[in-house]
Amino acid sequence: VKINVSLVPPLVLLPVLLHVAALHFLLGLLVLTSLPVVVLWYYYLTHRRKERTLFFLSLGLFSLGYMYYVFLQEVVPRGHVQHSQVVALTCGLILMLAALSRAKKDPGYLPIPAGNEKPSHQVLPNRSVRGSSSGLHGAASSRAVNGEAKGYTRMAADEPEGVKKDWCTKCQLVRPARAGHCRLCGRGVRRLDHHCVWINSCVGEQNHQAFILALSFFMLTSVYGIMLTLHTVCRGQSPFVALFYCPGAYSDYSSALSFTCVWYCAIVTAGMGYILLIQLLNISYNVTEREARLALRDNTGRRLLGGLVIDTGQYNRGFLCNWGHFLSLGSSPPQRSAEDIV
Repeated sequence: VKINVSLVPPLVLLPVLLHVAALHFLLGLLVLTSLPVVVLWYYYLTHRRKERTLFFLSLGLFSLGYMYYVFLQEVVPRGHVQHSQVVALTCGLILMLAALSRAKKDPGYLPIPAGNEKPSHQVLPNRSVRGSSSGLHGAASSRAVNGEAKGYTRMAADEPEGVKKDWCTKCQLVRPARAGHCRLCGRGVRRLDHHCVWINSCVGEQNHQAFILALSFFMLTSVYGIMLTLHTVCRGQSPFVALFYCPGAYSDYSSALSFTCVWYCAIVTAGMGYILLIQLLNISYNVTEREARLALRDNTGRRLLGGLVIDTGQYNRGFLCNWGHFLSLGSSPPQRSAEDIV
């Protein structure tokens, strides 16, 4: 049985580092400030090398499991958490994992054409589809933004619906509007938003709703767990004040470990909260993360809300219509014409 090496480090390092951080306040400060830096460094390293890794998925899932374990072993026995609160937290965790499982499924992959393993012998579409041969062999774009593959050429002719489509030299097919090629997965994805390292999969037309749902359940469950723990460890203080001032946090090792895990959860929750905020803003303006990055690169979008969202204006139909469009994603299987598969 082969085991991916990238799965192992989080299983070993996370408990060790958190236990070390619980020994002293200064050790906790050192560990909790250096850990995000190391994770970001590893992310940029793998992103630059265009490598897929299970490290982030392993870190995320093990963090959930270990935080839940610490909560049951160190916080609940103190007697200040009611059984109904434990049940509510457990249900939130289960719902989040269920949404995550759905988000891990098919994001909306484009079909793999027959003979795609030999692209050099691939016959190009006829002139009625591609407009002209020069339309395919003209200047090739070098798009490599957020999973976008290089070697991509815009089609000259419009489809019957009036929607522009693209010829993907990697997949050897005409891809629909808003679809993109992920260089990490090696597949084309309908309405590609981005490749998420935390689920080790693309976020596209078929799983975007589940991705947002998983993030939402995570935020609710994490914040609730943090509040319950602070209420137990730092008695008589509001959660926000207790997060920064809890005199009895290091009075015993159990309290110190619980308080350290609270801060670890708070850091992770802040990061995931930022991701969820950007996603909700993008949905409100009907723009994908891929489209926003391409618009920034080509200087074709407008920065709004202090740069938090990039409005391309191409698909924005208003707040309600944009959310209606998002909620209807994947409701019906996409219809493919004969020209879509080459």
